[in-house]
Amino acid sequence: MGLVIDTLAAHAAATSWDSLPPDVQAQARRVLLDTLGVMLAGSRRPEVARLRERMLAAPPPPEAARLACPGAPPTSPAAAALLNGIAARSIELCEGHRLVSCQAAAQVLPAALAMAEARQASGRDLLVALVVGYDIAVRLGAGLHARALAHQNGQTALLGAAAAAARLRGLDAAGIGEAMRIAAPLLMVPSYTLTAAGATALNVAGGMSNHQGLLAAELAASGFTGGPDAIEESLAHLTGDGFDPAPVTEALGTRWEITRNHFRVRACCNPIYASLDAIELALAELGHPAAEAIDRIEVQTYRFASLMRAQQPVNEFAARYSLPHAAAAIVLLGHAGNPAFTPEHLADPRFAALRSRVTVAEDPALTARVPLSKPGRATIVLRDGRRATHAVESARGDYNAPLDENALRGKFRSLAGEVLSVQAVDALEHLVDRAQDWPRAADWSAPLRD
Repeated sequence: MGLVIDTLAAHAAATSWDSLPPDVQAQARRVLLDTLGVMLAGSRRPEVARLRERMLAAPPPPEAARLACPGAPPTSPAAAALLNGIAARSIELCEGHRLVSCQAAAQVLPAALAMAEARQASGRDLLVALVVGYDIAVRLGAGLHARALAHQNGQTALLGAAAAAARLRGLDAAGIGEAMRIAAPLLMVPSYTLTAAGATALNVAGGMSNHQGLLAAELAASGFTGGPDAIEESLAHLTGDGFDPAPVTEALGTRWEITRNHFRVRACCNPIYASLDAIELALAELGHPAAEAIDRIEVQTYRFASLMRAQQPVNEFAARYSLPHAAAAIVLLGHAGNPAFTPEHLADPRFAALRSRVTVAEDPALTARVPLSKPGRATIVLRDGRRATHAVESARGDYNAPLDENALRGKFRSLAGEVLSVQAVDALEHLVDRAQDWPRAADWSAPLRD
């Protein structure tokens, strides 16, 4: 059984920048840019800022890493990996894989950044670690039979973070495999019920992927060992309900999972994206009616997405998992971006009234099309009797319906612009475009320091 893990570890050790196809190199830079923007905006969340203040009370160690937060002093690599990981998860705008439930970049990149800074690795080293860590996270996720209530945070992405950090730590294939096996007992099982409860502890599990992945690499370098079948046992019997090794190495080295991702454009859970796209199309057909002119919005979607139907979410984090709130934001604000999920909008009577007129139900025929499609259908009925219905198979941002370069950069600039000056946003964007030429990965944070 351990052979599949050894194969992944050898893949992680042998991959070089020059061996990656040009489209994979370009995608690595896009994912880096997108995730940095999300981390920066997420750093403004009140709970993230308060945790950062508490954790930065001590002076930084000699091997320090930077936070995605302007003005923040350097801190330990472990603290940077944790805090940047939590920030990346806090506003529901991190990218994810299209076919496997895995938000790999947010749970691999902060660990890779912290280790790359501590080890004075180059930009190429960082990008390759991101690509292989992403690949391992998704491939192991494809083999995992996840438990129904278990959220992806802190699961197979943690193993990808361990692989990325171990590679940057300078470990060989055997060392990378050992780091991944050491990480197996560190896997977490946060519950999807945390979303409806508005429990931001869910985001901590995402940050812990980076922290524990970094720790696993250091443990391996120190001589700790993991059981030969630790990963298979954990995924099959402890954190998961089964593990199939067959898809894990399929097209390994020729199909790069980072190219099959989904860039988010709305600050809410991505299973509801297709339904929101359908709502936008119906609104356009009806001439963008005012909220008061709408009698009701009826949504049919696949089973998992249909569960996100709370009409009165308990707080702003829960609102990010509420299709009725996101739909109300699109009608009232024209978007469901990060500013749509604030306490003010949550308490706004206009939002509450419109949320109460949004119904969400499962259509078994749509459920049958998952995961190749994650569809949604919406009907808007106006008070004057007019109606419009639209269906969407692949949400905007999906690799089947990809964002163009301008839209992706616009998202980055909007998010980074929440915390940086226009000049700093420009500098960081141009810097990431040349990431493969960085002599030191630590150069990424220069615009934040300036």
